[in-house]
Amino acid sequence: MDTVLAHPYLAAGGILLFICFSRVANRRKIPSGLTLPPGPKGYPIIGNLFDIPTDKPWLVYDQWCKRFNSDILYFEVLGQPFIILGSLSRTYDLFEKRSSNYSDRMRMPMIIELMNWDYNMAMLPYGTWWRRHRRAFHEHFHPNVVAKYQPVQLREARSFLRRLLDTPENFLHHVRHTFAATIMDVAYGIKVQESNDPYISNAEEALHGLAEAGVAGKFLVDLIPVLKYVPSWFPGAGFKRKAARWRKVNGDVAEKPFKAVKDSLKQGTSAPCLAATLIEALPDENDPHRKEEERLAQDTAAVAYVGGADTTVSAVQSFFLAMAMYPEVQKRAQEEIDLVVGNNRFPDFNDRESLPYINALVKETMRWQLVTPLAVGHMCSNDDEYDGFFIPKGAIVIGNGWSILHDPEVFKNPEEYNPARYLKDGILDPNARNPEVAAFGFGRRICAGRYMSDNSLYALVTSVLSVYNITPPLDEAGKPMQLKAEVTTGLLSYPLPFKCIIKPRSSAAEALIRDFHDADH
Repeated sequence: MDTVLAHPYLAAGGILLFICFSRVANRRKIPSGLTLPPGPKGYPIIGNLFDIPTDKPWLVYDQWCKRFNSDILYFEVLGQPFIILGSLSRTYDLFEKRSSNYSDRMRMPMIIELMNWDYNMAMLPYGTWWRRHRRAFHEHFHPNVVAKYQPVQLREARSFLRRLLDTPENFLHHVRHTFAATIMDVAYGIKVQESNDPYISNAEEALHGLAEAGVAGKFLVDLIPVLKYVPSWFPGAGFKRKAARWRKVNGDVAEKPFKAVKDSLKQGTSAPCLAATLIEALPDENDPHRKEEERLAQDTAAVAYVGGADTTVSAVQSFFLAMAMYPEVQKRAQEEIDLVVGNNRFPDFNDRESLPYINALVKETMRWQLVTPLAVGHMCSNDDEYDGFFIPKGAIVIGNGWSILHDPEVFKNPEEYNPARYLKDGILDPNARNPEVAAFGFGRRICAGRYMSDNSLYALVTSVLSVYNITPPLDEAGKPMQLKAEVTTGLLSYPLPFKCIIKPRSSAAEALIRDFHDADH
């Protein structure tokens, strides 16, 4: 035994085999008359370890559904069962109708324990602590409340227009800056710097880590939690070094701006914001519940911060890409804005009901290139029988939002960007599938910030289209280049960096942008 432990590779291999054999030995017997859903055949012990996709897994799972002619799939990795749901009917049956059994999260040591993402309710296990987080967040971001944030959203959208006027080539950066500025004002009352702002940098770094680590099965430690005890110098323990870096960033994200608001409140200089409201509602310092309540308040502000700073960024970047690729869509949207709003002011939220094509464009932007194609996997809390299939306790159940919103039987030519698919007789078609059924997650775990996100997307889209034309870049011969819709992989997906030409639609449009900027300053 001492000889084995003296060799770290043999020791690690022994631990791995022991865990795998234990999982196999403890596997539940499939009840008579039931079967596991179809899926790729794996190897003994390791299962489908070599099959689990790491690059754009939503596309691989979609192909598996076609290959096995099934919209529900099963595979295992090191004894850990996975279920993939490839249709809206499947996600509705499990995540909605049986939500009490499908709302948990798998234990993810990489994210929760090593990277310190335990402030994000999206990652918390289902239970009282999660419900308290969800309730606290919902109180400040439900549909009847988010309208109070619209003035900030419009102000930042119009500041974005001026940045585009000065440096249109930096539009991808400006998009990130705009959403970070919006949520920092809403959450903490903090005005961010025009460049190199530490709050924005921290949020971007934290979300980069989440995008990489948030895909179930990406890191082996999530399947074999004991690996979290492996020292960071150990060969193959690069995940520990990554986690240490992201852990520090997450600490800064959750704690620094919250502390800044606490200090400003003591000094009487705090601006109205979410964090200030939460802090002022805390019990007295001597109350035994104060520490827990303050942690809840800090977490609530932090999850608003990271959620609002980056996730809608992907959708807006996709919007710019779509406008450059589909000029006829851009033209029709601009014509509607010109008819309803005119050319002497910017659109606002009072115009929204009169802009059906714009509303359809917002929906199509959410559908075309999903921000979270697979969302975060749910976990089955107890053995279940469903449609003749056995779903074992502890299975990771993943809804493939990409498949649901790219189903050719529902969305004709799903790869095309076409807002008209949501319209009938010039108004929004109530029978058209709303991208919200899959774009924000599922069931009790659906994104609680989706109403804020929708308003932010509308504000930016209408502001940009009212005063700018977006066209493809030109090649050396001066001809428009062909752009492609290519995206990154990970829990959060973004368009790959691309270029486009952004110019004011007219001298009057440019004057409108400058006049707002001058009045605001």
